Amino acid sequence: MSFFGKNIKKIRSVQNMSQQAFSEIFDLKRATLGAYEEQRSEPKIDTIIRIANYFSISIDDLLTSELTVNELLKFKADLTTDSTRISKDLFPEIGCVTYELILDYPTSFENEAYIKGLPKLQLPISNAESSRAFVVQNLEMTHLDRGFYPKDIVIGQKLARKDYKKLENGTYCVLITADKVIFRRFFFSSGEITLRTDHKNIEDIEMPVSAVRELWEIKYVFCNRIPDFSDMIEGRLTLIQEEVGKLHELLR
Repeated sequence: MSFFGKNIKKIRSVQNMSQQAFSEIFDLKRATLGAYEEQRSEPKIDTIIRIANYFSISIDDLLTSELTVNELLKFKADLTTDSTRISKDLFPEIGCVTYELILDYPTSFENEAYIKGLPKLQLPISNAESSRAFVVQNLEMTHLDRGFYPKDIVIGQKLARKDYKKLENGTYCVLITADKVIFRRFFFSSGEITLRTDHKNIEDIEMPVSAVRELWEIKYVFCNRIPDFSDMIEGRLTLIQEEVGKLHELLR
């Protein structure tokens, strides 16, 4: 058995981090982290690599020897027991396009000073360097009292133009044109883009690919309320019922 569990527990101690905080950084369940630390379970190799890289510790050192506090402090200069610094550095920063900035974004997104001046969110997500947050502006993406409301925040990852056609139809996206920031579902066909709302009384927007200056595929959403997940549950139940029906047909 490796020293992985003992070492990550010691890292948490040096960082003054809770199991929950540590788990969130590496997309682990708290119970899974507890099992690692108690040496009841061994991690997957990708988890080992991510933790080793994050703290600038060699995989060999992380697995084969019990690290001391002094050794941990030498591995990375910003390892510290100062809890005020830890809280600030825990999550990466992401620029956020707010109500006040939305009108200027289409003409300013290539301006480095403008982008650096965007308000910052610190969130526990991956690929922060290629992500951007947008505050929802209207009710276009609502339907039957569900969906995205003003003040919700959607976070997207930037897509290259060559990858537009790889997007699954119906994906939530934020598109930037010459004069607008548009948050809708994305549909692509024969070089043309259709943008569709979830609100049934709003017409689609159609445009050529050349009209898109930036495209952000939405990966995360932070709601300004507790969302209603009933549709999701009902959808899963429907899929399960369909699969059970298929099995019955096969068994006849």
